[in-house]
Amino acid sequence: MANNKKKNMTMTQQEYQQLAKEKEPPRPVLKNCFRAFLVGGVICLIGECFMQIFIHWFGFTEKTAGNPTVACLIFISVVLTSFGIYDKIAQWAGAGTAVPVTGFANSLCSAAIEHRAEGLVLGIGSSMFKLAGSVIVFGTVAAFVVGIVHLILGTGG
Repeated sequence: MANNKKKNMTMTQQEYQQLAKEKEPPRPVLKNCFRAFLVGGVICLIGECFMQIFIHWFGFTEKTAGNPTVACLIFISVVLTSFGIYDKIAQWAGAGTAVPVTGFANSLCSAAIEHRAEGLVLGIGSSMFKLAGSVIVFGTVAAFVVGIVHLILGTGG
């Protein structure tokens, strides 16, 4: 009688992880790498085309053409995100769309779109700052550390 009343034993976490691993479809790593490389390269190629346009048609130097190029890439990324196109490209390309400027612009724009119903300050502003704040802090700290190393080593420019 005691054996009949035993509860069905549940799986341990290790057994569950093993079962989940067996059922998980294999990831097409080479295909994903190729897609990421292709799309990331196309984004960089578009950026280089903008840079050459600013240099040859608008008289910028190589040093000064970077700022308007980045602004154009950010603008294009935000427009494509607003229409839902960037997310479809990102689903296909994976990490290839995480090229720093366009990926970051997409992240900020997506956060703004997602929380717009909560208002300008508490919705859009705070959700964008949750993402941007950590990037700004890390960038500031990294710039400080690089500046100190530059000062200590005395490498000049």
